[in-house]
Amino acid sequence: MPSQFFRDFGATYAGNALVGFIFAATGPVAIVLAIGTQGGLTEADIASWIFGSFFLNGLISISFCLWYRQPLVFFWTIPGSVLVGPALGHLSFPEVIGAFIATGVLMLALGLSGWVKRLTEAAPMPIVMAMVAGVFLRFGIGLVHSVRDEFWIAAPMVLAFLFLSWSAIGKRLPPVLGALIVGIVFVFIEKKFAPDASALLVLTPPNFYTPAFSWRAMIELVVPLAITVLVVQNGQGFAVLTAAGHKPPMNAIASACGVGSIASAFTGAASSCLTGPVNAIISSGGEKHRHYTAGVMVGVLALLFGAMSTTFTRLLLATPPAFIAALGGLAMLRVLQTAFTVSFGSGKFTLGALVTFLVTVADVAIFNVGAAFWGLVLGFAVSWLLERKDFSR
Repeated sequence: MPSQFFRDFGATYAGNALVGFIFAATGPVAIVLAIGTQGGLTEADIASWIFGSFFLNGLISISFCLWYRQPLVFFWTIPGSVLVGPALGHLSFPEVIGAFIATGVLMLALGLSGWVKRLTEAAPMPIVMAMVAGVFLRFGIGLVHSVRDEFWIAAPMVLAFLFLSWSAIGKRLPPVLGALIVGIVFVFIEKKFAPDASALLVLTPPNFYTPAFSWRAMIELVVPLAITVLVVQNGQGFAVLTAAGHKPPMNAIASACGVGSIASAFTGAASSCLTGPVNAIISSGGEKHRHYTAGVMVGVLALLFGAMSTTFTRLLLATPPAFIAALGGLAMLRVLQTAFTVSFGSGKFTLGALVTFLVTVADVAIFNVGAAFWGLVLGFAVSWLLERKDFSR
């Protein structure tokens, strides 16, 4: 009931919602921009991707938060999005969209079947995260290159990120947001901001794409995308919500990811997932039974951001490429650190994880199927042959 929602809502939950949304609308958006520009997508393609990522997932988030009275915010898979970058080098965008749709169908089937928990527990996490680390490594390298290419823009962003990560101020001002603010200031100081002011404040409808289904896109993307959503992203979301005392409905969430992925794919957006960081932020304070109101607020902000996706895309694309690369790299630092820690710090599947990482980083397509898929296959095979005891554990 609306009256119950407004009784539960308050300043604490509004503040947490704002911080969580800002997190989603800074670094992750910069990653989409970096992927899109490197993959040869147009401004309209990227804006449509952002629309689907925010607007459609915002609708799902609001619905789930109100129905289950839990903070269940959905956005898009960052590891899955990063997988798309190399794929766009040899696949068309409609083929990638066809893989998004197929992934959604697979996740919906798994959610309805009730097999999600069993499959999540069976996946060798070090091997999965080694694939993630291999895919994300390019963003860390891009961060270093951005400092080389635009020192007086990227270096202050790095310093701001490090300072906020070190100081107590970082608890109130997220380091990535601080880096964004500092970067914008130095972009203006260096006079490197050149937008078309007459075409900024516009409400442009998203593109709707006709998917193309090809076997090489299905093989290369569907399984890695489904794993990154159900195991990596949703697993993180389940962990943070369970730690906060909630009981997220695992199979219903997987089904929602499937439906969201199918719907948002037609606007060019990557697969939907239960977000870990945003749900952690909005469930970090206040009373547990009122956390859902922060989730609803994040969903409302996502609707507004999605509706203005063209404006935000044009603003960011008017900045130097090094600014986007630096922001995306800083946003990925902690994720990359976690991926390496899980891959090589647990003492299990270490050789398989190393093989997966090396194959993924090498980025050599076999039979026109990208390296991320082969990294998983070869890493799993090596562990099955030489690290069989880790499976029994």
